[in-house]
Amino acid sequence: MNEQLIINISPHIRAKYSTKTIMRDVIIALVPAFIAAIIHYGAISVALVAVCVAAAVVSEFCMCKILKKPNTATDCSAVVTGILLAYCLPAGLPLWMAALGAAIAIIVVKQLFGGIGQNFANPAITARIILFIGFASYMADWTTGFPAVYAGATPLAADNIAWIGSAGGYSYFDLFMGNIGGCIGETCKLALLIGLVYLLVRKVITWHIPVAFVATVFLFSAAVGLDPVYAILSGGVFLGAFFMATDYVTSPTTYKGRIIYGIGCGVVTVVIRRFCNYPEGVSFAILLMNILAPHLERLTLSKALGGVFKK
Repeated sequence: MNEQLIINISPHIRAKYSTKTIMRDVIIALVPAFIAAIIHYGAISVALVAVCVAAAVVSEFCMCKILKKPNTATDCSAVVTGILLAYCLPAGLPLWMAALGAAIAIIVVKQLFGGIGQNFANPAITARIILFIGFASYMADWTTGFPAVYAGATPLAADNIAWIGSAGGYSYFDLFMGNIGGCIGETCKLALLIGLVYLLVRKVITWHIPVAFVATVFLFSAAVGLDPVYAILSGGVFLGAFFMATDYVTSPTTYKGRIIYGIGCGVVTVVIRRFCNYPEGVSFAILLMNILAPHLERLTLSKALGGVFKK
């Protein structure tokens, strides 16, 4: 019998699932938000997603060639990165900036750290933060000239933050359906919830991180005097909790670790929103918890019966 021992990086999947099938499920789960983006923001949403996906896939292909690594451009992971980045961008962002962000996500955050399975942070989140810091005025521009765009301040702008006992800047219905200003993929909470249900049914993710994240934002917002419903329906809480914080590579694999990780994301999000100069804190919260994820996993590993951990 001719047997060959194959040694490669994780994940080591011995089931019907593979990187490609998992990424395809994520893409399917993101379709409702894509439809909502087209309805609310017009054709520019299609252009943003197309540019980000194309730039991500081309960057993946070129880096694999340059580094003489197996081509991973066909496993759909770069496609998911491109879509998620596009969903974190305002409709008014110039397309060349979107392409630059996608290239940074793949080249700097993913491939230079070893490729899929070895990046320390979520590529889309990190690229979004880099664009936010480098092109702050463009990343805060919620107008494009398309009549479908909801121009003006987002729900998290300073004059719209809803305090307990106040009406806030938008109704709960508008927040839930996406009739607000914001990034193209984060505004319609109904579409994101449909995607979450699909991922849970398909067992692509577990409930631990999304529930811990959203519940913490809800409870902590109430504790600091903010309207908790308004808080979870504003900004990128749903998009971040359902699709970014749950990234396999940058989140803990243990259930306890995932819950602590989700709570940490929620706490940092509310702290930034309430006490810092930035109106939104989801991206920074996820990036920080990405860095802490390996330590959370190590601290929450189950000990084998009769075994001890070596320091």
